[in-house]
Amino acid sequence: MGLVVVISLPLILFCLLLGFGCYFFGRARGRQDVRTNPQVYGTPTPPPGTCASPPPPPPHFKPPHPDEHV
Repeated sequence: MGLVVVISLPLILFCLLLGFGCYFFGRARGRQDVRTNPQVYGTPTPPPGTCASPPPPPPHFKPPHPDEHV
């Protein structure tokens, strides 16, 4: 027994138009977002009026032994 799948031409055209519309609308929306709200990577700055946290302590370095020659 065979199975027949019928896909109409208007459905194919509608899907293509919908795909192109979503692509171009999304591209324009993405470009607008980049212009108005750029991404900034790094640690966030504290809000104005608050004191900044103290800087982290410097890394600990072991002093060389007096008998070792560098």
